[in-house]
Amino acid sequence: MLNFIRMFLMPFFNNSTPGGTRIDEGDKTKVTAYCVFTTEESHAALRLYAQVFNKLIRRYKYLEKAFEEEIKKLLLFLKAFSESEQTKLAMLTGILLATSTLPPPIINSLFTDSVVKEGISASFAVKMFKAWIAEKDANSVTSSLRKANLDKRLLELFPPTKQNVDHFSKYFNEAGLKELSEFLRVQQSLGTRKELQKELQERLSQQCPIREMVMYVKEEMKRNELQEQAVIGLLWTCLMNAVEWNKKEELVTEQALKHLKHYAPLLAVFSTQGQSELVLLLKIQDYCYDNIHFMKSFSKIVVLFYKADVLSEEAILKWYRDAHSAKGKSVFLEQMKKFVEWLQNAEEESESEGEEG
Repeated sequence: MLNFIRMFLMPFFNNSTPGGTRIDEGDKTKVTAYCVFTTEESHAALRLYAQVFNKLIRRYKYLEKAFEEEIKKLLLFLKAFSESEQTKLAMLTGILLATSTLPPPIINSLFTDSVVKEGISASFAVKMFKAWIAEKDANSVTSSLRKANLDKRLLELFPPTKQNVDHFSKYFNEAGLKELSEFLRVQQSLGTRKELQKELQERLSQQCPIREMVMYVKEEMKRNELQEQAVIGLLWTCLMNAVEWNKKEELVTEQALKHLKHYAPLLAVFSTQGQSELVLLLKIQDYCYDNIHFMKSFSKIVVLFYKADVLSEEAILKWYRDAHSAKGKSVFLEQMKKFVEWLQNAEEESESEGEEG
């Protein structure tokens, strides 16, 4: 039965040597009419072959691993195939991945140096992903890549000198795969943020001077094109993870205020935009809700940050009116009520003085 499958896949492929060799002499070049490489270059035609493989493997479960190994050999040997043959194999592979006939880790074969250097891996991957998306959708592709930990390796489809997000985005956008281009950017950003958070936690544990931390974060923002909104939330998380908090509610507020007052200048540098301030307010709200000992600390933290120029009057009023989340909403709005009224009165008095002037 495995030889029957090989007939469809490898009519001129010799497995007698490691990696296989292509046979191009004598009668051995005669190819069966029913072969992936002799069919027309269309999704519909290759789907028919995919259906045959799928039915065979479902019926004969023992073929599953053997079939996977045969495909791996072909992917490692892509240089020996013509461009048209590579395209057909890429489309077939994409369809088989979409139907779960092949597991996503098979893509690891495309990271082989010999096919990467020739530019074959990237070209093959684009056609494979297109077929996969055509068969299912982009979300299923990105989800499968994430589960197989392949999301972190996509740049390796290109030679070392071209392994950067800009080149990947340009190449995949031009191929009509904008979804994967954006997916990679998001994944790279997440990876960068994890590394940044790890480094910040280390610096906080060493009580690194705030000025040095500000310089470090600014450099990382510039180098990795990170937005202020992402950084402010990350800083809050790092600051709250840096302390072993007291379990007594009456003591934890005092402890938190002392800690956050010290690092308020750090947060102030990265909360210069209204959106960043709202992100921070929501982070504070989530944290106080998720950590029950902090439930009564919310308003005190917000007032502290207002006085330290981390949060503006506009951001606090915006959060109070319509930008808060549902977590502990009634408790936190009640805590903030008097302070918000004070802000509103001060705002009205300021406007009144302006009109009189």
